[in-house]
Amino acid sequence: MDYVIIVAGGKGLRMGGEIPKQFLPIGGIPVLMRTMMRFREYSDNLNIILVLPKAQQDYWRELCEKHNFTIEYQLADGGETRFHSVQNGLALVPDDAQGVVGVHDGVRPFVTVEVIHACYEAARSQKAAIPVTPVVETLRQMEKGNVYRADYRLVQTPQTFDIQLLKAANRQPYTETFTDDASVVEAYGHPVAMVDGNRENIKITTPFDLKIAEILI
Repeated sequence: MDYVIIVAGGKGLRMGGEIPKQFLPIGGIPVLMRTMMRFREYSDNLNIILVLPKAQQDYWRELCEKHNFTIEYQLADGGETRFHSVQNGLALVPDDAQGVVGVHDGVRPFVTVEVIHACYEAARSQKAAIPVTPVVETLRQMEKGNVYRADYRLVQTPQTFDIQLLKAANRQPYTETFTDDASVVEAYGHPVAMVDGNRENIKITTPFDLKIAEILI
């Protein structure tokens, strides 16, 4: 049985508005709904767990009613950090569950079904996988000059893992080096495979991103 934990804890500060970015509409449909729709498109049998700050849950329910949004999901409370939010989502996955669990940013609605499939299949064989894309811009390391961009990749989500591996890794004490779920699993001592992501799989965090999203729609 496979799961996805969709983490949506943004407060919208970089958007400059009062409505959290995950609730802003793209083509008339809130970002978070589009994200959940894409995972349901991938599989009717995927168990969806949504992690939202408690203070935003009533507003989310109002949006669901307004848009007649009927995709089934379980709801978990957001935590102090992403790590703690994922822990809260994982708590809804049975301790004896077998399969793959993905963790995805709620504000990445443009991941393709093909990339989702590739991530889940890679995790089935290698236990941990992340989607990445090449760096196309030139990078500069402060005070040290240019960096060879071919040595780097941009990391996206969904990051997918064997359920038991991610549960074990998330029992580690939190540290600030846990910037994403792959870093948590690597700190636990397990390597993470890379699969090709899709460049349109942007993380919507600024007004500029929202404009790009409208064009992509």
